[in-house]
Amino acid sequence: MAFRLPEDIATRPIAVLGAGTLGRRIALMLATRGAEVRLYARTAATRDAGVAYAQAQLPGVLAKLPGGSAGRIVGAGDLAAALAGAWLVVESVPEDLALKRTLFQQVDALAEPDAILASNSSSYPSSAFADCVKNPARLLNTHFLMPPDITPVELMSCGHTEPAVTDRLAQLLPGYGLTPYRVQRESMGFIFNRIWAAIKRETLAVVAEGVATPEVVDAIYAQASGQAFGPCRLMDAVGLDVVLNIEEHYAQVQPGLPESPRTLLRQMVAEGRLGVKSGRGFYDYP
Repeated sequence: MAFRLPEDIATRPIAVLGAGTLGRRIALMLATRGAEVRLYARTAATRDAGVAYAQAQLPGVLAKLPGGSAGRIVGAGDLAAALAGAWLVVESVPEDLALKRTLFQQVDALAEPDAILASNSSSYPSSAFADCVKNPARLLNTHFLMPPDITPVELMSCGHTEPAVTDRLAQLLPGYGLTPYRVQRESMGFIFNRIWAAIKRETLAVVAEGVATPEVVDAIYAQASGQAFGPCRLMDAVGLDVVLNIEEHYAQVQPGLPESPRTLLRQMVAEGRLGVKSGRGFYDYP
């Protein structure tokens, strides 16, 4: 089915569904062109924390973005209100396929007919819920990494995405301080995460086997690669519960992956060591 691209996007809102670690960062970046960004979450505490983070970080991001202008970041607890008038909807809820499928069914029924529907899923291709959308020509993956510090966005078709949708986002995203990269064929983990998964999994195995401490792993990795942070600290920033969900999904799809990385993550999550957001992961965060 043909899809007509949205118009008047400069004055129309954007909806981000999910106010967790990445959702609030996506809202932050999309609020740099003057329009309203609605950050939806079912719980008020998560929603308020997400809005507070994005509002606090926005001046610093704008200072580094020529031509940027502050948009209005507002919380939304009602899905229909969050979607009303939005030209772009970005889903950023936990890596639970059933949850995403249910959400996209609701979004498809409530969103504007010309709204682009995007998933920030880090491990599920949008083809996994394309049948939940009446017109999948408007559906695709927009995989954000960790803005505002890490700004690539991977664009991947659901298999039915109208090419003009991908073209339009590739054209627009640099204006928000983001760098688009096209994934040329469907790939679990896209481009970067396939590479990162190997680094992450071996890092977890090295720690789980007692070969080295997280501090030593990060120190040698940072020195050898020239990066500011090592993989343990990066996983802490993402959230170890999120890392575990992704690893469990990889293990379902790719039988034979080593068990020790997931065993270590399960133990840490059970102890409440989720990373930065809980104050303790591989490192302590006052």
